[in-house]
Amino acid sequence: MTTEKLRVWAQAASAVDLILPGSGEPSRLPMTLEEGGWWGAPSTVPPGTDYAFSLDGGPAMPDPRSPWQPHGVHGPSRTFDAGAHDWSDGGWAGRSVLGAVVYELHVGTFTPEGTLDAAAGRLDHLAALGVDMVELMPVAAFPGVHGWGYDGVALYAVHDPYGGPAALQRFVDAAHARGIAVCLDVVYNHLGPSGNYLGAYGPYFTERHQTPWGSAVNLDGDDAAEVRAYIVGNALRWLRDFHVDALRLDAVHALVDDSPRHLLAELADAVAELEAEVVRPLSLVAESDLNDARMVTPTAQGGLGMTAQWDDDLHHALHALLTGERQGYYADFGAAATLAKALTEVFVHAGEYSTFRGKVWGAPVPPETDGRRFVVFSQDHDQVGNRALGDRPSRTLSPGQLAASAAVVLLGPGTPMLFMGEEWGATTPFQYFTDHEEPELARAVQEGRAREFGTHGWAELYGHDIEVPDPQATATVEASRLDWDEPARPGHDRLLEFYRELVRLRHEEPDIASGDRTRTAVRVADDESWLVLARGGIDVVVNLADGATTVPLSTADAGSPQVLLSWGEAGLTHDGTSLTLQGPGVAVVRTA
Repeated sequence: MTTEKLRVWAQAASAVDLILPGSGEPSRLPMTLEEGGWWGAPSTVPPGTDYAFSLDGGPAMPDPRSPWQPHGVHGPSRTFDAGAHDWSDGGWAGRSVLGAVVYELHVGTFTPEGTLDAAAGRLDHLAALGVDMVELMPVAAFPGVHGWGYDGVALYAVHDPYGGPAALQRFVDAAHARGIAVCLDVVYNHLGPSGNYLGAYGPYFTERHQTPWGSAVNLDGDDAAEVRAYIVGNALRWLRDFHVDALRLDAVHALVDDSPRHLLAELADAVAELEAEVVRPLSLVAESDLNDARMVTPTAQGGLGMTAQWDDDLHHALHALLTGERQGYYADFGAAATLAKALTEVFVHAGEYSTFRGKVWGAPVPPETDGRRFVVFSQDHDQVGNRALGDRPSRTLSPGQLAASAAVVLLGPGTPMLFMGEEWGATTPFQYFTDHEEPELARAVQEGRAREFGTHGWAELYGHDIEVPDPQATATVEASRLDWDEPARPGHDRLLEFYRELVRLRHEEPDIASGDRTRTAVRVADDESWLVLARGGIDVVVNLADGATTVPLSTADAGSPQVLLSWGEAGLTHDGTSLTLQGPGVAVVRTA
């Protein structure tokens, strides 16, 4: 058993006490001021010890680096020995996110139990699907029991209702045993509104910059060094002590940093050093709204050094084309030619005017940039959960359209990501839910959600008046849980098998696995009845029409093309230069 000497950074405090709750009156032990505004405890404590800090005789507060909050985000912290787990993944060589089939899941609704251990019990399903990397939505401790996790406030802790820190280690170990890497979604651009005690300890936030959540995290002030270290240290801890393989960084465009060296570049270099130490790939994936390939340009070349970044434009282009939706940020999307641009050039807005933003946006991606540096998807937590009813594409799209959508994502040049349940056409929604105990905060979330959707034209889209689900209601959480009986039901089972075959093709066919965008081309019918995504010697033929459509293949003298996989009846013409596909669907054809 490893004991720990507790330390805390509180540079403005004149006195700090370590509080150790007990059966009687809590013990208050004066801490010693150390260099740089750090305070050290007079003695060590064993793992599993509850504790808190008091600044200048004030109330007890949790540790900013608390590894465990078993009593909720307002209660005392608990020590945890991260080195106590007996790892079984000594043979795990790691897996980069580049080109991986990624699977995003929300721990709380992925299973009926809503825990990390229960999620580990479903890893065999992901292995059978062919998933290379599972991405967990944020697990940092947040208020209450239920939530998406993006309002976390104890960034070093693992949400106790999910099982706490030991459960995360068990999950990662179990995933590695099945050849599946683990990506953790982390939120460094803001903290939630309830249980955020960081400001009491030091200048973690600044009024110099503002974000959608209020004052920005202090990354560029004269007093920002320890704040930056807090973030970098957090990232390295997950990768080192929990054997996590990748981090997905939430909304990095809200990390406002005017320093000579951006926090992301500092983080990228620190992770590269750890990667050399642990001798396995470590990846950083940015969610960025900037449409700028500098995000994935190496730091040595003046970039920010991210391994990959999310590409919302591909989602918008695909979703708007298949559903016909044009509201909000879908305004500039919907044409087949727009999807073609997203598949070949990555960003639709790459120096062009964005109607939704009201300004010119983005920059072109250099042709030599590896397509695998852009994570693409037809569903994710935002694009489903931020709809008024949290409804999935399966609500409106036909099975053939769902199959075509999957093929475009999984067989394109990007790194594909699936959202939990997508692979069988889950009909359960994924809605927005919270669990705030403060009545005024709960009411603000409820009213804000209803007000937000009141101006989006959702009633017109759905064809009827709607009632936005109450984020605080238990029913909203329960409705969002996956139904694990669905995959075996007729129709769902067929789609699941189709997804498995698509993933198999991605793994086995070099032309498809490649991120070489110079060998990716898209052809679109003049009447937009079909689209062909050509990946070297393989054509992904998508029928967008309701009836039979004959589509010319990429190579006129194809000789003996071979249909590798299809959804919908597919037949080659006698000369082998075209393919006829029945109804909305897709066929994968080897042409060379």
